[in-house]
Amino acid sequence: MTTPFTTVQSWWRKTFSTPTTNEITTLYRAWRNRFLWQRLRLWLWLALICLLSFTLRDIYGLFFPFAELQQLPEVLRTQRLVINVSMLASIIICFALHKTKLGRHRPDLLFLGSSWSISLASQLFATIRGFALPDTVGWSLLFLSQAVLMPVCWILHLLTQVSVLIYYFGVNTALGLKTPIPEHPEIYNVTFILYIFWFCTICDIGVYLYDRLQRSEFYARQELESAYQKLKVAEAKYRSIFENAVEGIFQSSPDGRYITANPALARIYGYSLASEVTANFTDIQQLYVDPNRRAEFVRLMEKYGSVSEFESQIYRQDGSIVWISEKAYAVRDEHLKLLYYEGLIEDITQRKQAEEELRVFFHAVSHDLRNPVLGTLMVLKNLLNSGGSGAGDSVLGTGNQGERGQGRIIEEVSSQSPIPNPHYPLSLEGAPPSPIPVSRSILERMIQSGDRQLNLINSLMEAHLSELQGVVLQRQPVQLLAVVEAAIADLEPLLTQNQATLTNLVSADLPLVNADPTQLWRVFSNLIVNALKHNPPELLLTINATRKDDMIYCTVSDNGVGISQQQSDRLFDLYFRGASIGNSVGLGLGLYLCKQIIHAHGGEIGVNSALDAGATFWFTLPVIAKC
Repeated sequence: MTTPFTTVQSWWRKTFSTPTTNEITTLYRAWRNRFLWQRLRLWLWLALICLLSFTLRDIYGLFFPFAELQQLPEVLRTQRLVINVSMLASIIICFALHKTKLGRHRPDLLFLGSSWSISLASQLFATIRGFALPDTVGWSLLFLSQAVLMPVCWILHLLTQVSVLIYYFGVNTALGLKTPIPEHPEIYNVTFILYIFWFCTICDIGVYLYDRLQRSEFYARQELESAYQKLKVAEAKYRSIFENAVEGIFQSSPDGRYITANPALARIYGYSLASEVTANFTDIQQLYVDPNRRAEFVRLMEKYGSVSEFESQIYRQDGSIVWISEKAYAVRDEHLKLLYYEGLIEDITQRKQAEEELRVFFHAVSHDLRNPVLGTLMVLKNLLNSGGSGAGDSVLGTGNQGERGQGRIIEEVSSQSPIPNPHYPLSLEGAPPSPIPVSRSILERMIQSGDRQLNLINSLMEAHLSELQGVVLQRQPVQLLAVVEAAIADLEPLLTQNQATLTNLVSADLPLVNADPTQLWRVFSNLIVNALKHNPPELLLTINATRKDDMIYCTVSDNGVGISQQQSDRLFDLYFRGASIGNSVGLGLGLYLCKQIIHAHGGEIGVNSALDAGATFWFTLPVIAKC
């Protein structure tokens, strides 16, 4: 509970607490010393003028005595001129010291010296003359002038006052001296003591409060200056970023004017100066090749508050057309009123050209490579099937009716190529070449080689399509065990050929996953084939899947040769091929496609392995949340 006493105590601590070392910094001390040194010079001039006025009064009183001074004791009337002259001399000495290096570096010592030279000079004279001098007027003028003109370092003021009072009461008491005033010879006068105490207290409190205020203002100015300097540095830094950015930076008004633009934006638009952009574009809609793009930009801003990868074609200053990509957001005030749009613009013309070249490349791969391979495979497979079930040779050329029909297929496919085969030239009469017998094993190897080529072409096209468009998923609730069993069944001949043993530990009790079963089948198939391809025969494979929180954790493990850490870090990169047993044909696309598929499902994929310790490929899939 707050009481009047605790309130006063809290106010006292807050107001009169001793400054901490952290608050009184070297910088503030230097400022306070300069202030004290400057004000000390003003005070010395004021003290000199004041003493001169009293000295002139005393000189005038020697010839024309003042009636008001006749009541003073004889000793004071006759010796006051000597006291004033001695104090004038001390003031002149202080003036000389004020201009020295000592006076500049230690104005506090000069303050004490000048104060004591005035206050104690009269006391020493009185002590020598054998009486105590209660100089009420002199002390009042001294303490008040110092508090008004030099209101810093309240301890110096207190030390000056205490020194004079200690001398007056201590020395005079010790020597048993009395005042020269017959009516009040005692030095301990209650009224005098109360007057001096409160006068000094009021002066010291005023000095302390002013000093505290000056210190607070000084620190406030320092913080303000520091903040201003930081602001200037930050402004220069961000100005440099704004001016030197590669992307165009802009601010545009809702009515379609550019408010600010950086040099990069000017270069994108074909101008040399950023000011030309803000001056020439009064309607941004005219910038776009499709005039409806600005309206679409505004519509998306109103709906979502921001846009990203907003691609459009624009006219440059010279009339040429380039592609740009905009990323911007709407800036609003505290009342959600739209102020302006702010964002980045990037020139993507080269990227668009590269995409067009890639599209042409895909067309070339699809038409010029894939179609001939498909045609060749069709011919070879038909030829193999027409050879019967026996182990004899098939014939390339003309013979029986089946062979003649097959020959027509070969001729039709071959006629698509304008370049004749140099190994089998046509005769001068245009007669067909003689039949060539080919064994079934050679045909089978040719078909296997064609299948590998076709798989490589398909994988290459799919990898680049997924890179550009992402993996397209046909999601549905999927039981993981069914997908794994289908992959194992399809790869049974390959497992038998490699004498591999596969153990399926996937449980039928696992929760369903929202996934594309075909794409998951490809992931399991690729991981199994990858293990068989890069390990010696008689490999032991294990497939498992467990639930961890809201994810299914799937693993494909083997006891093969393992993978080094250096290879593990790059295993899922595009076109990366690791070291393997034997010679394997591939482009390094299988694991990359696995990563693309798993990431499209919202999961992660990785490998845990070491050399000669086997490998465990793992990936995660989110389970279907229960309503």
